[in-house]
Amino acid sequence: MRASQDMPDTDTPVSIVTGAARGIGFATALELAQKGHRLALVDVDQTTLAVAAQRIGAIDGQALALVGDVGDFDTVQHHAAQVLERFGRADVLVNNAGMSQPKPLLEISEAEWDRTIAVNLKSCFNWCKAIAPAMLQRGGGRIVNVSSVSAQTGGAPSAVSKFAYCASKAGVLGLTRGLAKELAPRITVNAVCPGSIETDMTAGLIAARRATIEQSIPLARVGTPQDVAAVIVFLATVTPNYLTGEIIDVDGGQWIN
Repeated sequence: MRASQDMPDTDTPVSIVTGAARGIGFATALELAQKGHRLALVDVDQTTLAVAAQRIGAIDGQALALVGDVGDFDTVQHHAAQVLERFGRADVLVNNAGMSQPKPLLEISEAEWDRTIAVNLKSCFNWCKAIAPAMLQRGGGRIVNVSSVSAQTGGAPSAVSKFAYCASKAGVLGLTRGLAKELAPRITVNAVCPGSIETDMTAGLIAARRATIEQSIPLARVGTPQDVAAVIVFLATVTPNYLTGEIIDVDGGQWIN
């Protein structure tokens, strides 16, 4: 049953998902909506986000679409205020927004480096900074950060994202571990590291090397956004929960450490 405008819904959990217009972000938002969460969807792509919000809204009845740059501190502060004004709470934050950076050290510019760090790493800081106070005030919450196995392996020479991407995603792991200690016991902070997942960003590379990639994966297939979403949603909703500061690889066993 939807809450009326006269009687605001204060009981249904609220999840914020960045990079929610497609891929892992959309798959995560969809599964959270199916579990009864209200959704705030964040993305820079207004057109695709509108489609995603329409699909999510058909499930949760009130998806909020927020268009803007997750790497900009002031924009995120404004978006967080909109979430809290609309829903009155925030229970789950999924920091999924990210970008690839294929340029090697000798070719990348300072601006390209800064942009990679802003989208992949600073965005996590921005959203945690903006939403953690509301979580703490309510008594708790769940934060799940999306990193990459490249943060641990340094990537591959032929990968779509090279050292700058690896560095930014490694920073996400440090942020996760540090905040897990700082925000405990009321907020849990965990991270997932996707491996070879077929999304819009990776589809071309995977199509060109599918057989080779699949031979390197013990589970013998490339992953899907739903594979990663299932783990994110577990970390965001499982009860009872005794996990924080954990880094979970979602890669079919390709990187076993």
